[in-house]
This record gives sequence, C-alpha cells and structure tokens, in this order.
Amino acid sequence: MKTMRLLLKYTLTGILACSSLVLLAQKTDLPNVVILATGGTIAGAGASSTGSGYTSGKVTIESMIDAVPNIRNLANLKGEQTANVGSQDMNVKVWLDVANRINVLLADANVDGIVVTHGTDTQEETAYFMNLVVKSDKPVVLTGSMRPSTALSAEGPLNLYNAVAVAASPNAKGYGVMVVMNDEIHSAHDVKKMITTPVQTFMSPQEGLLGTVIFGQVDLFHKPNGIHTVNSEFSIKDVKALPRVDIVYTCADVSPDLIDLMVGAGAKGIVIAGVGDGNMNAGTLEAAKRATDKGIPVVRASRVPIGPVLIEGEIDDKEYGTISSDQLNPQKARVLLMLALLKERNREELQELFINY
Repeated sequence: MKTMRLLLKYTLTGILACSSLVLLAQKTDLPNVVILATGGTIAGAGASSTGSGYTSGKVTIESMIDAVPNIRNLANLKGEQTANVGSQDMNVKVWLDVANRINVLLADANVDGIVVTHGTDTQEETAYFMNLVVKSDKPVVLTGSMRPSTALSAEGPLNLYNAVAVAASPNAKGYGVMVVMNDEIHSAHDVKKMITTPVQTFMSPQEGLLGTVIFGQVDLFHKPNGIHTVNSEFSIKDVKALPRVDIVYTCADVSPDLIDLMVGAGAKGIVIAGVGDGNMNAGTLEAAKRATDKGIPVVRASRVPIGPVLIEGEIDDKEYGTISSDQLNPQKARVLLMLALLKERNREELQELFINY
C-alpha cells in the first residue's frame, strides 16, 4: 500500500508538473496583446440585421473577443474598456486617457502590442494623435467596422482578428500607429475616410497601403512617412487639456467673419479647409491676416482629399503669416497644431513641424 501511495503521489506530481509546463508553453509561445475598447460601430447593435440604424458601444470588449473564432491562437489577449462612445463624440479627454494608458502598457516588457477598437468617423484623427504621442516602437493598431455586430455580414470580427495579427507581429515593430480594416494596413499619417458607409471606407490615396493582412497573414510593403512615436518630440505627460483649434470650411463666397468669430471665442489656432491648394477668398485671407497679426497661427489645408498644400503657392505665406499643412488634411492638421501649441513656437518653427510630421 505504501509503495502504491508513493507511486500515485509521484504520478500525480508528474502530471501536474507536465500540465503546468503545457500551460506555461501556451502562454510564453504567444505574444501578449492588450485590446483597448472605446465603443464605435464595431461594438454597436441594432434592432434589425438589415437596417441602417444602430446604437454604438452596446457590446463589451470581452464579448467581442469571444465572438471571433481562433483569435486567441494569435496572442494572449486582455481587454479593457477605456471609453464607450460613438466616434462622432470622440474628444481630447479620451485621446489623452487612451494614449496615456497605451504608454503605460507598452512600457511593460510583457506587452507586445496594442489594439484599439474605435468608431470610423474620427478614427483617422485618433490614430494620428496616437502616432504623435505614443512613446514606443511596438505595434499600435486601430480597428473598427462599418457595420454593427448585429448586421448581416458584419465585418467587425475579421477586422479585429486581423488587427490582433498585426499587433502581434514582430515585423510590425517600428511602423508607428496603424489602421487595419478591410484586409488593409494603413499608416496613421496617410489614412483617410473616403466613403460614407461601405466597408472599403479607409484609403491612403496618395502614399498607398503599408501592407495587407489576409486572415491573419501580415505582409508589409514599406515604412510610413513622417516622424512618429519614439522619435516624436511631443509628450502628453501631465497634460490635462489641449489648446482650442478650430477649422473653417471654405467654399464659394465663404463669410470672412468666421475667423474673427473663432478668434473672439477663444481659438488659439485656426485651420483653413481651403479650396484647391489651400486657397480662400480675399476677405477670408484678410481675416486670416488679422488672426496671425494677433499671434493666432493659421494653417492652410485643403478640402480636396488628395495632394499637398504648396508652401508659397498662390498665397504668400510669409506676407499673411500663414502655414502650409503640407500633406495633412484639415482634421489632422488640427491635431498637430493643438500639440504644437503646448509650447511657444514661431511661424517658421510651426511650418517645419508640418513638413516633418
């Protein structure tokens, strides 16, 4: 009996030890990815699978993860609900909260990558903000969906699967913040929402894709443009708010007093969504000059989706004190200007930022 008890004891000990080794192998063989959920259509639910109406942020992050077959074969996953809004309601506070959380997580040697689930309406702005303030070269990937979770052919689960694959890929290190949707990998610097509702909404029409990810198979083509992440000079440490920057959308016969009104309301910077090459009518140009004379930076961007705004093009930037947005669209130019205004800079220094970032 004593011999049998000893044999049973050592057998059970061996089984437990082997089981522990198996569990340990399962954990250590996979990268560790944290998913930060902020709401959006990917977490939305509607009354009908074929209707266009839905409510954002109804599905929890754990439920989203559990709904994706084989996703846990890509990485050890942990989900956190950092916000729960439709991206039309995205704001600076959420940006700061999410970015600070990313920096804390990526400072941990046990975390290999981050995925942020996000609505598509302002996803390019959030991605670009993160691209400027995240202090790590580990992959950070934003993803979302154009159809809510209850919709017929909802694409959210595959987008999340592919986003985790990119965040878990060692080859994606050093690519800055990326947007992954519809089997495509985009740079935060270049990506734009180009179509209102179809699943192919995100494009990088000038610089092209960074790569593709097909059912988790990551293929990267080229590095992104612009200074980003670990090489960025911007820091949000101890930052609680960002300076107010407003956007003026120009058109034929646009009212020039819009700029005056924004300055009077407390704007610390203004971005012009200009026509063509960042142009505006004579009255608006004079209003821009009044703003720059008061020390309010005015950036010329374009409402046209493709192409840079030329420095010293049709408008003499030195004469009017304006700044070219270079390759940034109005909404991203606003993000960069808000961060740039955290410290005092002259016009030439601001222009250099728009060229480099």
